[in-house]
Amino acid sequence: MASTAVGAVLLTGGSGLLGGELRALMPELVAPSHAELDVTDRVSVEAALVRARPVTLVHSAAYTDVREAERDRAACWRTNVLGTRNVVAGAREIGARLVFISTDYVFYGDRGDYREDDPPGPVRNYYALSKLAAEEVARTLPGTLVVRTSFRPRAWPSPTAFEDLFTSQDYVDVIAPELALLLVHLAEVRDATLHIATERKSVLELARRRRPDVLAGRKAAAGVDLPDDVSLNTGRWRAWKARWRA
Repeated sequence: MASTAVGAVLLTGGSGLLGGELRALMPELVAPSHAELDVTDRVSVEAALVRARPVTLVHSAAYTDVREAERDRAACWRTNVLGTRNVVAGAREIGARLVFISTDYVFYGDRGDYREDDPPGPVRNYYALSKLAAEEVARTLPGTLVVRTSFRPRAWPSPTAFEDLFTSQDYVDVIAPELALLLVHLAEVRDATLHIATERKSVLELARRRRPDVLAGRKAAAGVDLPDDVSLNTGRWRAWKARWRA
């Protein structure tokens, strides 16, 4: 099946983990630096979007430190919620379609296998609250696609990993090609929400795929309330990929 290009794509958060991978996969992406596009500054956002005039706006810039978010709630809210509000306003002004990168943490995480239409919440921590609020802000723009996903750096960064937290997250170099595929075919996708992830596994299992000497840890030591199982059902995404391979 031929690809359906989406025109000029602007990416916020281009210097982050996901942004770096996407820029390598899709050099045509417009990815302003933080100095050129600060999502917490509405004037900065509007100026960058007017300059680039993208057809698609991928909003991946976010405050993602779950533990630190409990200590600096204002900074987390400013980036994740007010920043998304600024991005939505800018996208509305130029008529761009918004793809908002969200998280599996919007779910309570007591059972896993969450589908796109399952109700989110109640949230377990402040980071999750900010991303859930940001989802609702993003959805005020008609045509927005919320992508829930989760990823880690290419190399496991810690000597321990939780054996009692189950997830569908994967390494960023596994998730980024999936998102790039979505962007290539975005014109076909009219879903309001998509879960893009891999199979259910413990965080410890994921860690040991690339760092076999990682020790088992328990999430009670995290210093922040974490879910038990936020694995995502990816049936909708797998159906799209099967269609594109046909």
